[in-house]
Amino acid sequence: MSFFLCKFLPQGEKSSHVKDLITKFEPTLPKDVMKKYARGDKNGTISKGANEEKHRGVKAPPKSALQPPPISNNPKVARIEQVTDPKTNSSDDNGKSCELTYGSYCLWQQKHREVMKDAMVKKLKDQLFVARSYYPSIAKLPAQDKLSRELKQSIQELEHVLSESSTDADLPPLVETKSEKMQVAIAKAKSVPVVCDNVDKKLRQIYDLTEDEADFHRKQSAFLYKLNVLTMPKSFHCLALKLTVEYFKSSHDEKEAGSEKFEDSSLRHYVIFSNNVLAASVVINSTVTHAKVSRNQVFHVLSDGQNYYAMKLWFKRNNYREAAVQVLNVEHLEMDKLKDNPSQLSLPEEFRVSFRSYDNPSMGQFRTEYVSIFSHSHYLLPDIFSKLKKVVVLDDDVVIQQDLSALWNLDMGEKVNGAVQFCSVRLGQLKSYLGKKGFSHNSCAWMSGLNIIDLVKWRKLGLTQTYKRLIKELSVQKGFNIAATWPASLLAFENKIYPLNESWVRSGLGYDYKIDTNSIKTAPVLHYNGKMKPWLDLGIPNYKSYWKKFLNKENQLLSECNVNS
Repeated sequence: MSFFLCKFLPQGEKSSHVKDLITKFEPTLPKDVMKKYARGDKNGTISKGANEEKHRGVKAPPKSALQPPPISNNPKVARIEQVTDPKTNSSDDNGKSCELTYGSYCLWQQKHREVMKDAMVKKLKDQLFVARSYYPSIAKLPAQDKLSRELKQSIQELEHVLSESSTDADLPPLVETKSEKMQVAIAKAKSVPVVCDNVDKKLRQIYDLTEDEADFHRKQSAFLYKLNVLTMPKSFHCLALKLTVEYFKSSHDEKEAGSEKFEDSSLRHYVIFSNNVLAASVVINSTVTHAKVSRNQVFHVLSDGQNYYAMKLWFKRNNYREAAVQVLNVEHLEMDKLKDNPSQLSLPEEFRVSFRSYDNPSMGQFRTEYVSIFSHSHYLLPDIFSKLKKVVVLDDDVVIQQDLSALWNLDMGEKVNGAVQFCSVRLGQLKSYLGKKGFSHNSCAWMSGLNIIDLVKWRKLGLTQTYKRLIKELSVQKGFNIAATWPASLLAFENKIYPLNESWVRSGLGYDYKIDTNSIKTAPVLHYNGKMKPWLDLGIPNYKSYWKKFLNKENQLLSECNVNS
């Protein structure tokens, strides 16, 4: 792109690019280079009669030109930023463009970035970089044939060394001699009068190639990060397999303990959608641990066919004070409405949203959040629990730190879903995703994680049917159902959300490294929304302890599968 823009860029932008290059390669340039540059003497190599304007460098378009246009003119509403070309975003100094493109991977990368300790390897790479930029110009000068051969030989020697060595420990014994030889060759090359434009072009070519290579490695690293966070740890697979095998080896009573409580609407019922045995166990264990009374608590764990038997055996063997636990296989539910349309477990949907305030539109003001919302399976609740009037829905990535009794005493009026609202994002900002349906542009988005649901009003208003209708309408626009799930959820519950106080939930523990410790300790509910879940190796270390303390570490299977390691 810079090749086509070079003729149209003003003098100031060209000269600033040369300064940038000098700054980047300062370790291998003479100390007085900036003084020479200030006098207009570019390395003292500009030939007589050459047009100085002609030999200047080329600067990329200003960053302001790369920023997308505003979505709304309302200064009180945040802006939703859509992901753009990673290459155009990668140059942002404060890292926010990287976060817009790659999400929490960039936050993780910043925390785990290692300082390069191999100084000699870095020095050799810098020397090779500069030598390659001078060589084409020197090779064209017949009078410098000897220097050309010397420079070429030094380049080949360093290329061979670096092809076999990635750390200082791998370098051969005589590498310092080769480095000194290269330094001498570079010094000679800089003393030869050459057309600066040729050196600048070659330097830019090498720089662009290096930038492309770095961009490739960043994309590869981001892909591996995403693969890691979406993959269940090996130890968890081990636990699920062992539990499943033992389930079929042992005998079981047809009647589950506490089954008389499963349909008793006078008790307090909690629903968890999960395919993770330990995650569901931590949610239940943390809830009953802080409950003033546990005998009136009933937990319903909805899982898939693959993990159903592991869940059954785990919750049969482990006691949670006086609470009752029911495990259901979503794929084998016996309901009239599902006979012709079997259901599959779908966990809460999470989508990443980046926004900034219009009051200060600088890139430094960007924030990235992960908003979780109901999935297809949640809209089966009124039919699965047809005899219940009210339930609390908990995501499997939450930890309860206080008694939740106050939720059951809330008067939600005509509202259906008690949830924490996320007013940094409003429906008006998502109109390109929500279609042309009529909705209030000022309505806030809302979060799953902790939700109190009035099933009676849900059935009365027919929200499940509304959701299915919205899915069909939005699927026609989006082309497939998955893209329509979260917009349909937002629209289905519009004006039906009872806003819970924000102090109920401390969210962001799955992506935000900067959460205040006091706010974590005092929050009734911790929500690990984001990619870095507490059971993953990539989880944020400072927050893992709040989750791990509710594991049953004395369980033998956990030791056999190295879950506690």
